[in-house]
Amino acid sequence: MKKRIIILAVLLAACCLAIIIKMVNKPSTEENPFLQPYTNEYGIPPFDKIKYEHYLPALKAGIEQQKAEIEAIVSNPEPANFDNTIMALERSGETLDKVGAVFFALDESNSSPEMVEIAETFYPEYTKFADEMTMNDALFARIKQVYDTRDEAGLAPDQKLAVEKYYKNFTRNGALLDADKKEQLKAINTELTNLYLTFNKNLLSATNDFAIVVEDSARLAGLPQSSIAQAADEAKAHGIEDGKWVFTLHAPSRLPLLQFAADRDLRKQMYLGYTSLASDGQYNNLPVISKILQARTKKAALLGFENYGAYMTDNVMAKTVGNAENLLMQIWRPAVNKVKEEVAEMQAVADEEGSGIKIEPWDYYYYAEKVRKKKYDLDENDVRQYFALDSVRNGIFSMAERLYGVKFTEMPDAPKYYDEVTVYNVTDAATGEHIAVFMTDYFPRASKRQGAWMSEFKGSWENADGTSSRPVIYNVGNFSRPTADTPALLTLDEVETMFHEFGHGLHGMLSKARLKSQAGTNVDRDFVELPSQIHEHWAMEPELLRTYAKHWKTGETIPDELIAKLEAAATHNQGFMTAELAGAALLDLQYGKLNADGDVDVAAFEAKVSDQLGMPAQLTYRYRSPYFKHIFGSDGYASGYYTYLWAEVLDSDGFELFKEKGIFDPETAHKFKENILEKGGSEDPMKLYVNFRGQEPTVDALLRGRGLEPVAAIDLQSKNGK
Repeated sequence: MKKRIIILAVLLAACCLAIIIKMVNKPSTEENPFLQPYTNEYGIPPFDKIKYEHYLPALKAGIEQQKAEIEAIVSNPEPANFDNTIMALERSGETLDKVGAVFFALDESNSSPEMVEIAETFYPEYTKFADEMTMNDALFARIKQVYDTRDEAGLAPDQKLAVEKYYKNFTRNGALLDADKKEQLKAINTELTNLYLTFNKNLLSATNDFAIVVEDSARLAGLPQSSIAQAADEAKAHGIEDGKWVFTLHAPSRLPLLQFAADRDLRKQMYLGYTSLASDGQYNNLPVISKILQARTKKAALLGFENYGAYMTDNVMAKTVGNAENLLMQIWRPAVNKVKEEVAEMQAVADEEGSGIKIEPWDYYYYAEKVRKKKYDLDENDVRQYFALDSVRNGIFSMAERLYGVKFTEMPDAPKYYDEVTVYNVTDAATGEHIAVFMTDYFPRASKRQGAWMSEFKGSWENADGTSSRPVIYNVGNFSRPTADTPALLTLDEVETMFHEFGHGLHGMLSKARLKSQAGTNVDRDFVELPSQIHEHWAMEPELLRTYAKHWKTGETIPDELIAKLEAAATHNQGFMTAELAGAALLDLQYGKLNADGDVDVAAFEAKVSDQLGMPAQLTYRYRSPYFKHIFGSDGYASGYYTYLWAEVLDSDGFELFKEKGIFDPETAHKFKENILEKGGSEDPMKLYVNFRGQEPTVDALLRGRGLEPVAAIDLQSKNGK
């Protein structure tokens, strides 16, 4: 689906990520909370004590600490083995982990001019340090020695896999290059870090810079009262006088307008504003993308890959761009056929109304909603009354307790980084044993980027004495805010998103992997969405719905009649949803195959790919390139946006087992918890899936779930490109 996860891994896994450093006038060690043990019970960062001036000194100290730890590893006179090399690396970098986790989180969710200024030093300098570490010849020599002797060293399976991952990650980051090429790679990495920083600054600024001011209440016809109230509150926040309304590009403002506003010009203004975001003017990301593509081309060539896509898919389940394309095209073609049917239905409704229009992209959401109401007598405004945010949160907690035996208890006095954050103690429901800390931050604000994601302030691992260090996990969203008269009433998409991100959270909270680099969401990129996406299925299951979907005003349980309508309409508009997602994933892969030796006309490239795919005229990519943060805001999902659909093959197939056995069947839930949620990245992902499911998946379940025509199965482990 369209959610995004942020994974704060150990330094090795983060060596492509950016971080930090510049000496500034700094407080003493005693005053800097990052340089001392966190004194609260569960290792939650003391947010109330953290100040802007603490970040860079702590990062500087963290780098010096890890340099000393690496020096101790390479100067060890004993032959390299798992304990004195790999485990020593696993346990290094504690201060960097602490300060990086907080800075990454707040830079995304609670930014400010001060954070932006810190980031300009923070990211490039740490890239420099990460490069120094992964290109350290003496360190790599020890890793290689452990790698070369791994078969006869008597290692446990998770240890052997860790050795192989460390070796591959170091080689993928230049360990085998000669000195001259290492310097070239360092320069490219620094350039990319700065370009990602610019892309993200432009995107946030362009998003906050856009607003539609409505002065005539007649133009609000069709909009739900909650959206009108939010627009009035937004006008006040913008300092605009009463009697006017402001709509922004944030999803809780944008999507209801596109879905319900009868004013076609208003819908068009919003659609064009969104799809041209960061495409021109002061915050134009097009030249930034061109430079990113050129730098990635150079990086792939230096590391011996045909293109950047080949580099990015080499170390995940797909193995090749061709395999990812093979899967996507099995989904793309049925989706486009479905879009044609959907547009025909919408056009028929428009014609019946005598509108005299031809369906355009800014009409899709609006007429799709009209078709849904006509075909299924289902009005999302009516449905939302049963999905107050607190009710949905009760639903996800109930799901977790029934499936996995965990309980969530609010900790009102726990440290938090923003007053709207809620903190929970996660415990074993039977024994009361502490499992994790979980935080939620659900509402949009100008300091928070768009989207929804999960990450961690602290990972999990097994200590040297065999005890378990438990994680601090958080979910961030941009859901509909409460108004003066109503609580936060979520759309169906927001409900699904909340379950999705909570699934990522469970992956982090329930991990029992021994090694930090394998715990929780530290898995192959095209496996990481399985735990998140499979939990979306529970959101609309009648057995769970009846326990949490309560009318916010009357307390009435959602009626069976409405549940039946939701089930009947479950695949409504899935042609559009699937095609825009698959289209964006295919665009991403084409960028990955592009070897750019000069400036790239990004708009022309997008148009060329659209033409080659046969993109329906009534829709576009889920994300146009200038705001495709997944692939241009970092390299995390570059040539990897396909992973949402790749993982959906797994989650759709896997949930069919739950449907067969019972959605709360204890044995099935235990198998999923034991093999997927607890194992993290400690074993081969397909092996873990087969251990849970008993078979490898095919694409058929995904297509059935989306109401599309099934096609031939795909072998997800094939190593042969298309």
